[in-house]
Amino acid sequence: MKCLVFDVWGDFAHYRKFYTTSSPLTFSFPPRTAVAGMIAAILGIDKNEYLKYFTKDKANIAIKLIKPVKKSRISYNLIDTKTAKMMSKIQNRTQVTFDVLKDCGYRIYFTHKDENLYKKMKELLKNHKSYYTLCLGLSEYIANFKYIDELEVKEEHSKDYVYIDSVIPFNEDMLIEFEVDREYFKDTVPNEMNEDREVIEYKKVIYERNCKPIKCIINSFYNLKEGENIVFL
Repeated sequence: MKCLVFDVWGDFAHYRKFYTTSSPLTFSFPPRTAVAGMIAAILGIDKNEYLKYFTKDKANIAIKLIKPVKKSRISYNLIDTKTAKMMSKIQNRTQVTFDVLKDCGYRIYFTHKDENLYKKMKELLKNHKSYYTLCLGLSEYIANFKYIDELEVKEEHSKDYVYIDSVIPFNEDMLIEFEVDREYFKDTVPNEMNEDREVIEYKKVIYERNCKPIKCIINSFYNLKEGENIVFL
């Protein structure tokens, strides 16, 4: 199976956690749903219909941290744009503190069953072109991207410990060898949405904050020719 590999990065990012309200917290990496949105932006697929192209039975997406997770706080003055007829007349503002990711970068691994869509994505990445501006969660957090390679990935099965380089789907029965120089974090992220933008799957994941691989026993993973091991979300 062929897999496109590309990097996205930016100064700031925000992927709002679904259970936060007045002070939005952020996930430490873009969930699969957000990565699907990035790919759709590059391909020029309308935001109201792109989700049907990236269901799990059509697209495989894996995510790897390439920069350590760093977070900061930024205060925003929010206004009610529905009642603001003239921007200069706005009197009321609500100050909200946002949890944001700082100096962030991710490596994306992408495959798709539609050969035409896959080839179009490859050409756009290689020529550093996109139909819409890429952003990291919020429209003001502009992202850059870079084509890395097209690689053959092979599904592997092992009963022994292996190092996994990407974000890993987690379950409580998973065996992980916790090493002394690692910082492990666990989270629950939205993983798939339907065309009405309703989340139909949440997934528990585990990752290492400083981009180091995790040593674990996992039933199925994919091996790349460079020796990397990844798991599709």
